[in-house]
Amino acid sequence: MGLPAAELLPSAVEDEARTSDAPVTPSTPPVGVARPLAFWIAVLAIVAVGLILLRDILTPFVAGMVLAYLLDPLANRLERLGMNRLVATLAIVGLFIVLVIAFFSLAAPIIVKELADFIDNFPRYVRQLADMASDPGRPWLRKLVGDGLRSADQAIGELTSLGADWAETFLRSAWSGGRALISILSLAVVTPIVACYLVYDWNRMIALVDSWVPPRRRDTVRALAREIDLTVSGFVRGQSMICLILGAFYAASLSLLGLRHGLLIGLVAGLIGFIPYLGSLTGLVVATCVAIAQFWPNWALIALVPAIFFVGQSLADYVLSPYLVAQRVHLSPVWLLFALFAFAYLFGFVGLLIAVPLGAAIGVLVRFAMKQYLASPFYAGGAPAPAPHIGPSGPPE
Repeated sequence: MGLPAAELLPSAVEDEARTSDAPVTPSTPPVGVARPLAFWIAVLAIVAVGLILLRDILTPFVAGMVLAYLLDPLANRLERLGMNRLVATLAIVGLFIVLVIAFFSLAAPIIVKELADFIDNFPRYVRQLADMASDPGRPWLRKLVGDGLRSADQAIGELTSLGADWAETFLRSAWSGGRALISILSLAVVTPIVACYLVYDWNRMIALVDSWVPPRRRDTVRALAREIDLTVSGFVRGQSMICLILGAFYAASLSLLGLRHGLLIGLVAGLIGFIPYLGSLTGLVVATCVAIAQFWPNWALIALVPAIFFVGQSLADYVLSPYLVAQRVHLSPVWLLFALFAFAYLFGFVGLLIAVPLGAAIGVLVRFAMKQYLASPFYAGGAPAPAPHIGPSGPPE
């Protein structure tokens, strides 16, 4: 008994397609692939425009989010020990506020006094170096730094007058509009409140965002989110500890050496050390200039200043970074520097707060996109290559 023609037709068409010499036209890709991509591009564009338009009022909220992200692991640990989440949140945020107030109460007067003395004396240091460089007995020093120091002295005078005019204008605008005062008060008052609410609801917010992800994409998104979290948390917490250790080391070493403003230079060098190598280089240049103006012609004491920064940077590179930052954090210093400048230019102070997490997230997504590209038929030129494992390592072999 023969089959109906309707059942014979598909097989006949398939046989004809297999035997035909004409290439088979591929089917049009489903529209569902392009729609999510366009949707997320539109969402990112809206978020970027919103950040640019609202950047003047977002500072306390973004600072609260950053603070909540840093304090959430401690709240989770206390909750696992049996403490109520609300009690743990209030205790952590309250302790943080007390520590910040104590720090500014004890350290701020000393730092402000050191900063005022340094600003008053720095032009004198530059003039001393310029006089030393113009000594006829040291022509090599005059050729090396003499012209530059004279230009620097002139530039410092211009910057001083410009800074005085700017300070007067700033104080007048702050007094008339009260905008700076409102920003400071909002940062001091709103930030702890936002951080408190976010720490308390952090796990529920993560679960809510996780529920928005399509189930068939959930494993991939979770893997990317874990890698972003690992990169951001590893770098921020590890690099913060390195900055504190280096700042204490530089400040103590330069102060014991007897260098003027050694405490201020060491602390600032450690703080700027959040950007790798920038803090050590800045502290090295400033401290060496002050040491030459203060200790000349005692080359032994002058040479100890570069030695201190060399020991500190070696300690950071070979002892602290492998232990505190670890090998899984793939955040290039060049990319980090670019992200800080770019986001600060686009979003102001808010950009400085979001530069590290967004830079790390972009880096993770770019590495994931490259792995998908290297495993795609477009790159292989035919059969798809096996999908690589999602992780922080480099391109698949």
